[in-house]
Amino acid sequence: MENIISVSNLKKSFKNLEVLKGVSFDIKKGSIFALLGSNGAGKTTAVRILATLSKPNSGSAAICGYDVVKQADEVRGCISLTGQFAAVDESLTGRENLQLIGKLRRLPNTNQRADELLAAFDLEDSAKRLAKTYSGGMRRRLDIAMSLMGSEKERQVIFLDEPTTGLDPQNRIAMWEMVKNLATDGATVFLTTQYLEEAEYLADKIAILHEGKIIAEGTLDELRKIYPPAKKEYVEIQPTLEEIFLKIVGCDVPGAPQSAKESE
Repeated sequence: MENIISVSNLKKSFKNLEVLKGVSFDIKKGSIFALLGSNGAGKTTAVRILATLSKPNSGSAAICGYDVVKQADEVRGCISLTGQFAAVDESLTGRENLQLIGKLRRLPNTNQRADELLAAFDLEDSAKRLAKTYSGGMRRRLDIAMSLMGSEKERQVIFLDEPTTGLDPQNRIAMWEMVKNLATDGATVFLTTQYLEEAEYLADKIAILHEGKIIAEGTLDELRKIYPPAKKEYVEIQPTLEEIFLKIVGCDVPGAPQSAKESE
């Protein structure tokens, strides 16, 4: 499977603050990639650079074969982005929000695409309601639907920057299924999140960004090998992704098996 995103030694500073300190990773086409990290680790900065909203100080990155700095227009033509906060127009209905984006992107089938997305994101019954009357979960679903109002080419890579922040557990689980469906349909999903169970459930590959550097990367099974062997009694107790994360970044792991703590 080919790499659709390639990042090499990416660095970014704001005045005297070095946010990214040589970040490198590759993402396979059609996969879900989760970038984990604490607040201030640099997750959103990395997304902004890859989405051509910010330029790195050094290093390189390519999406769909295009350089994010030198070929920014081409990169924008194959990606969609949903930021941390829902960017919907509250004075418009759900359908009108989708139609507005379709017209801005000059889609020939704006109404048809809007109908498809309203159905896919379970918003058909509320399509004629003003967005200001939507719940947080509904706004978030509409926001993601708006980011998908484009041609198939424009939906090759989907950036979701903490898409479930602030959602209740039920809406969060519904959002997880939507993300899974996006990848099943062939899109590559780049996900940032602070919910470790979210990455555990969704991601094909996980990278942990800490103090501006990728300090661990791999599948969940590969990351589990970093953690001390599970304590065996009647069943095997596997470490959770949260325990793995805290272990990697050097924090005490609440409730860790005694053998794990002793090995530190």
